[in-house]
Amino acid sequence: MLSLRARRAIPLFFSCLTAFTSVSVFADNTLFTAMDDPSTAKKPFDGNIQAGYNAQTGNSQNSTLLANTSMTWFTSEAAYSLWGAANNTTSSNVRSSEKYQAGARTRHNLTERNYMFGQFGWLNDRYNGYDSRSTMTGGYGRQIFNGPLHDLRVEFGPGVRHDEYRGGGRTTRALAYGAANYSYKLTDNARLSEGVSALVNDQTTVNSETALNVSINNDFALRLAYTVTYNSNPPASAPKSTDTTTSVTLVYGL
Repeated sequence: MLSLRARRAIPLFFSCLTAFTSVSVFADNTLFTAMDDPSTAKKPFDGNIQAGYNAQTGNSQNSTLLANTSMTWFTSEAAYSLWGAANNTTSSNVRSSEKYQAGARTRHNLTERNYMFGQFGWLNDRYNGYDSRSTMTGGYGRQIFNGPLHDLRVEFGPGVRHDEYRGGGRTTRALAYGAANYSYKLTDNARLSEGVSALVNDQTTVNSETALNVSINNDFALRLAYTVTYNSNPPASAPKSTDTTTSVTLVYGL
């Protein structure tokens, strides 16, 4: 468990970083799905750990490991979040997929419905052509619905993205960022969510995630997710424009 000093230091760090960059902080191409509305927070800290593993032996040997975590600290008007994820797949003792991600996010409520945000994200996805991809965005958000059944927010703003390609070379580009996240409470134990984000400049990257979360008990939940990533101009070493992932993970609430 984090000490009181550590819990105070992390929000202070992000507040300093926000002032330094002048646009809050950051966003990766990947959707950030942690709850971050401080007006609805029921406790000063919320987080979870998710993990999934599959292994097959015999005539074929395959294994897949999925793991990710998110942590959010709340004050009366602001939220500060950290998140990370890892995905590894091996087929016949040969690595076929390897993806690592990390990011940070901050949100500051201006009014009941309006907020400013900032995000930063880092990605290593060498089988899809990226040794490193760093993205920073910040801007304005609007909380359209914020009730027990429906939750909908939209946000947009400017940003910058730095890519280092697996086949060599690097680029840094300004971009426009936009996203929308919606969730609906199906039952007392089940919630459906849909999120879409887009990064646009001379190329367009769109991410979509559809997920179903089902609570097992007070500590554990099962999560089924389907994600789609579209890149209008993918790296030459990974020329396909669309990637999809289907995952089933066990979620432990911190």
